[in-house]
Amino acid sequence: MFKKFLAVLAMLFAFAAMAAVDVNKATEAELDSVKGIGPDTSKLIVTERKKGDFKSWDDFINRVKGVGDKRAENLSSAGLTVGGAAYKPAATAAKDEKAAAKDEKKDAKATAKEEKKDAKAEAKAEKKEAKADAKAMETKADAKADAKVKESKADAKAKEAKAEAKADEKSAKADAAKPAASATKK
Repeated sequence: MFKKFLAVLAMLFAFAAMAAVDVNKATEAELDSVKGIGPDTSKLIVTERKKGDFKSWDDFINRVKGVGDKRAENLSSAGLTVGGAAYKPAATAAKDEKAAAKDEKKDAKATAKEEKKDAKAEAKAEKKEAKADAKAMETKADAKADAKVKESKADAKAKEAKAEAKADEKSAKADAAKPAASATKK
């Protein structure tokens, strides 16, 4: 039974040793458990941390004497993190930044293309609407012109009918005057 207990305890210790240790939260003992950190370095880390949490790996490297890019990479692979993040060498970070910039440029290009497409569609719709308005106005103008032509024709017919009526009236008066004139002659 005691052997089983020791085995479980050893497994827990091994697991704890492999678990990530954050420099901003770990105790000196926890920092000592990370391969590559000794008592002096853990004291230095805790002392620097009292001035304020480490914001990034660069901040950690700048503030902790004796830690450079290579050692930071080794400490990170041993389970040390800064703010929960593993160390990324400058070359990897530059690649990540380059890829991010490329993605951003690609997104901007896609957005610009979509905006251009939307603007074209909007312009096309406005042009179509303007044509429809012009056609409606043209149709309205044609209707007015047709109405004026019909009105003019109606006026002309009315004048013609009036003139005919006057002519018929004159003719009827003339015809009525003829028998009376011939009766006076007799």
